Amino acid sequence: ISWIWFFQVHGQGGVRFQNWAKTYGSCPELYFQPTSVEEVREILEMARQRGKRVKVVGGGHSPSDIACTDDFMIQMGKMNRILKVDKEKQQVTVEGGIFLSDLNVELSKHGLALANLGAVSEVAAAGVIGTGTHNTGIKHGILPTQVVALSLLTASGDVLECSESINSDIFQAARLHLGCLGVVLTVTFQCVPQFHLHEVAFPSTLTEVLDHLEDHLKRSQYFRFLWFPHSENVSVIYQDPTNKAGAAGPQQEGRRGPPSSSASWFWDYAVGYYLLEFLLWISTFVPSLVCWINRFFFWLLFSSRVENVAVSYKIFNYECRFKQHVQDWAIPIEKTKEALLELKAALENNPKMVAHYPVEVRFARGDGIWLSPCFQRDSCYMNIIMYRPYGKNVPRLNYWLTYEGIMKKYGGRPHWAKAHSCTRKDFEKMYPAFPKFCSVREKLDPTGMFLNTYLEKVFY
Repeated sequence: ISWIWFFQVHGQGGVRFQNWAKTYGSCPELYFQPTSVEEVREILEMARQRGKRVKVVGGGHSPSDIACTDDFMIQMGKMNRILKVDKEKQQVTVEGGIFLSDLNVELSKHGLALANLGAVSEVAAAGVIGTGTHNTGIKHGILPTQVVALSLLTASGDVLECSESINSDIFQAARLHLGCLGVVLTVTFQCVPQFHLHEVAFPSTLTEVLDHLEDHLKRSQYFRFLWFPHSENVSVIYQDPTNKAGAAGPQQEGRRGPPSSSASWFWDYAVGYYLLEFLLWISTFVPSLVCWINRFFFWLLFSSRVENVAVSYKIFNYECRFKQHVQDWAIPIEKTKEALLELKAALENNPKMVAHYPVEVRFARGDGIWLSPCFQRDSCYMNIIMYRPYGKNVPRLNYWLTYEGIMKKYGGRPHWAKAHSCTRKDFEKMYPAFPKFCSVREKLDPTGMFLNTYLEKVFY
């Protein structure tokens, strides 16, 4: 009897998957959007019988091929309910497919919030923890540190409940799971009472910030800074809880996308977006223009002080408008100054190597999650970027390899969602708990059902 008779769940053929930045894609043989645990179980059963691999995807935001597969793809968007809000413990349990953008709104109705969020909220709860999404704040860990429990459907069809007290080893692995342990069905987050943030952005210099790093870290709960390569220019950003409830007006979009001043659409889009994209496109023919573009935009949009107050998630999130290539490594926090100055010197010594603005520098508390880039150490994340004006690829290999060399030299670990050139040998050196993770993975998925090309480089 053909397999069709056994299975009620329908997969779609001919679907092309692409990540948000359109830098990676794949054509899964069958694409599923299950609505229940039973359906997911059936898909895994079908994959087992047909010898297929399975990849689970949420928002598809990772700027690497971590979610790509040519076999079966499960998109979790229809399993996106809030299952329980525990006001007393300030915890929320959700299905793995819920987008944080929806969760933020729902939590605020209950007077709750997540203590820290990444820049983008069009990402699924299970995916956020899968790759170790982070923001900034030396008192705050990466987003998976806010997870207190989760449930996992394994390759064999069993559902495992995991927390610090139940299946604790699997819990430490699954809080940053790389999509290779099973299908994350539910996630329980520790929340905090809802809060507003006061954001202040002001100009400074690289020398000043690096010389007084300790002071900046003490002065603001969510401190980060943007350095404009080929210059000394820095934009310092402080975000701190406040009792003032401000209007959620336009905010300084100080990150990977072009910034927006609070003036108007003109500054926001005409200058901040269209002009920058056009100038970056011109610079693909005359690379030496990049230095001037970085300086011009700093002067235009970052050289004055900007303030804004809004509910926390509206300050944490910003609109990411530009398609881009990104690298983001975490190094021990005490190496911040040396590493950044070395990157600056490398750019100064190689006039042919150009770097788009900004280099975004953020900070996170150490944790005990086995594959966390912040495992057992407070860390500095150094995010570099090359935009793709009108979808055009800009030469970046020299810059990429130089940056990776510096990060490795200072004991860096790459962000799992971003492109990097590391292999198992590197990870064995970087992560003391790597063998532990591998043994959990091999126990839960002995046949490698949840592997793909990206993960083979990690584990083999």
